[in-house]
Amino acid sequence: ELKLLQAAGEIKHLECQPRYPLIVNGVRVGEYRGDFRYTETATGRIVTEDVKGVRTQVYALKKRLMLALYGIEVVEVQA
Repeated sequence: ELKLLQAAGEIKHLECQPRYPLIVNGVRVGEYRGDFRYTETATGRIVTEDVKGVRTQVYALKKRLMLALYGIEVVEVQA
């Protein structure tokens, strides 16, 4: 689906499995790996997507850390 949107010019810079280090007070506490990252052509907004079949507590914590550390609200897509 995302490749079709990219071919249509609606998104650009499509990446698979982007990684973000989760560093709190100078201590690396883990890493978040999304499923996709891309830029919406119309708005220039960078979107990080995660496809979820099951929403675990660890994922929920990492999603909150992404918002707190990077200001990134992960878009969740249900599988």
